[in-house]
Amino acid sequence: MADFIFIRKSRNILSSFLHVVFNLLLAIGSILITVITGSWILGIILVALSKWRVLAVRPRYWLANIKSSLVDLIVGGSIVLITYCSGTEIMPIHYALGVIYAIWLVIIKPRSTTTATELQSLIAVFFGTTAVVLMTASADAIFMVVACYIIGYGAARHVMIQSDEQDFALATRICGLVAAEVAWICHGWLIVYKFGNTGVILPQLSIILTILAFCFGRVYQSILKHDGKLRFSEVAMPIFFSILVVAIIVIGFSKPIFDI
Repeated sequence: MADFIFIRKSRNILSSFLHVVFNLLLAIGSILITVITGSWILGIILVALSKWRVLAVRPRYWLANIKSSLVDLIVGGSIVLITYCSGTEIMPIHYALGVIYAIWLVIIKPRSTTTATELQSLIAVFFGTTAVVLMTASADAIFMVVACYIIGYGAARHVMIQSDEQDFALATRICGLVAAEVAWICHGWLIVYKFGNTGVILPQLSIILTILAFCFGRVYQSILKHDGKLRFSEVAMPIFFSILVVAIIVIGFSKPIFDI
């Protein structure tokens, strides 16, 4: 019996070690292959292949599995696209993206606490919308609007599905529509903030939507905590903070010099 327990523990340790190794290889490989080839296609394929279990079931379960994996796909895909938009010359942003993706795969994604779930959604919103802005800035507004709807929907669903509340379909669609509406409003004057020669580019839209997502999370958790009733005193500070920061960004940091 003792030998069996020892063997089982050894297998679990080996399995965990290999899981970490493969995730690190995915993080490094997806960045390198995108930079070397100068194309986002192979990087996206690599991220998609890492989610092979999503389709390793009967077709009627595919949609449900894709929805469940949407946040992970958004983060992985967006990091590849941001890498692609950063060029084929190695820059600090490429190292940063590799480290961020590795941390996401090994540390952040496996966690399932309420705080971790909210953080995962915020990361998906921020990186997802950043990639969308960089990839569709000069394209028709419909591409940005649809992409932001998917991101908003996926992030909201990721948070709501963790609770015992079953009827969240309408709420997730509303969140997607809000994200799409904000994207449509911002599309006419897309503003980004550049940081020297690091290659780091932060779209104003990504910052605003991430702040709004944070505010939504605070409100939603308050509603859950009090059986469907919102106590404004608990969410007043997050709401005030969100409105203040968005106002400062829009009014004070929207000079044409940042316009793309």
